[in-house]
Amino acid sequence: MLRNALSKLRGSDRRHPSEEPRGGRVQLSLPPSMSATLGCDAVGVPARHGFRLMSHLPRTGCVFADADRWWWIVPAGSDLDLDWPEQVMYARGADVPAVRPKLIHAPDSLTPYTPPIPLFLMVCQVAGVAPTWARSAVATP
Repeated sequence: MLRNALSKLRGSDRRHPSEEPRGGRVQLSLPPSMSATLGCDAVGVPARHGFRLMSHLPRTGCVFADADRWWWIVPAGSDLDLDWPEQVMYARGADVPAVRPKLIHAPDSLTPYTPPIPLFLMVCQVAGVAPTWARSAVATP
């Protein structure tokens, strides 16, 4: 899996029309065979953590990468009640600030998602911060 991701990072530098920068932002496009019924957001981590995260996650969905960040596709709303570390960029709608990100990993299944909770816990670990959850507003009688 990691060798395949590395070879794709080193692969050709041809642009796909959907990968053209739009004012420094790119809409990540999933493979047509993938079903994204839960919507898509993206979690961007510094590229230096990419291989470590991919090798330690129990399941990895679609992952895009450019020179600066690796972008993990998660279900829409995966930022609710999670305090993602400061080094992480969360992009709603998978509209990311990137330059020509390439799809470097696609799962064998039909779903493009990396489960957000294991990703959150691993990102906190590599960032050296304790995971925290935002407190939900719970009405007390």
